[in-house]
Amino acid sequence: PRGGGAQGRHCRPTPTLVSVTVRGPRFRRLKIGAGHRLDVKASGVFVLGIGHGNKLLTDLYNCHLTKVYTVGGLFGKATDDFSDTGKLVEKTTFDHITREKLERILAVIQGTNHKALLMHSNIDMKTQEAYELAVKGLIRPMGKSPPIITAIRCLQLALPEFQLEIHCLHETQQYLRKIVHEIGLELKSSAVCTQVRRIRDGVFTVDDALLRTQWNLQSIQNAIWDCQLKVKRELEKTLG
Repeated sequence: PRGGGAQGRHCRPTPTLVSVTVRGPRFRRLKIGAGHRLDVKASGVFVLGIGHGNKLLTDLYNCHLTKVYTVGGLFGKATDDFSDTGKLVEKTTFDHITREKLERILAVIQGTNHKALLMHSNIDMKTQEAYELAVKGLIRPMGKSPPIITAIRCLQLALPEFQLEIHCLHETQQYLRKIVHEIGLELKSSAVCTQVRRIRDGVFTVDDALLRTQWNLQSIQNAIWDCQLKVKRELEKTLG
């Protein structure tokens, strides 16, 4: 600090650490957009776009990319909202359920959804175009459609608990909870959903996600740089 008098005029300021807050209109206009949302009972990959990334989010949305979830279930109960925290509606037996019976039901679900996928893709499966799209893994509805499960498998079964991996399009987390409920009914029992966790959203996986402790400028910048090439490749492959 500079004081009065000759002594003050010839003193050098003492270096200090200054905390700077960046302010101004430019920094109030920074737009942050949300991708495919997660409801309050779900967890996992949640994609955000910053600045120009908002347009890229829209472009990625138009690619209709598959999302992947791990979904936990519990046989023997039914609730009003299909989750394990809902109001109990009934209790049922589950000892008769085997992995073979569960996988049979999953195969039926996948087969039914595969037909829906082809129908909403509007592709003649006898054409060369359809063959090339199938090889590239690009057969998907390129417009609005009901929720479609492209793959479903059992990861674990230890009665009464089980865990599924579900690949899907245009879903909601509540739709996945209902699937668990319907699986219980098909097995002549009942089931509630104990967990919905998104592990992939298009090109983004849990490996790309930032933990709460990493919500800082440097980590966010690094994440953007790391994901730029992934996004560019997918947009070129799908939208040209």
